Amino acid sequence: MSKKAYDTLTETMFYVLMSLDREDMCGTQVAGYVKELTGGRVVMGPGTLYTILSNFQKEGLIDKVDAQGRKIVYTITEKGRSLYNEEINRLRACLTDAERGR
Repeated sequence: MSKKAYDTLTETMFYVLMSLDREDMCGTQVAGYVKELTGGRVVMGPGTLYTILSNFQKEGLIDKVDAQGRKIVYTITEKGRSLYNEEINRLRACLTDAERGR
């Protein structure tokens, strides 16, 4: 995927990067963290989650750091952290615009 594909992250993509920015995690930990953090508002099924993890790994946004059987632990890369921070800034600008427009 190109940079253009990540100009605006989906909510689930954003939460995956948020989780891995916090600490290295496996997919199950990411899903649990997001569900707990959002009070159950965002629940990622395995298809969505593992597609995102696979695509992010292909794009160099995350890397595998450990694998024990089927459990794979991921870490965010500098490229992923940069994209995550860009998205935070974009969302802050959106909120600022919304507040100004009230």
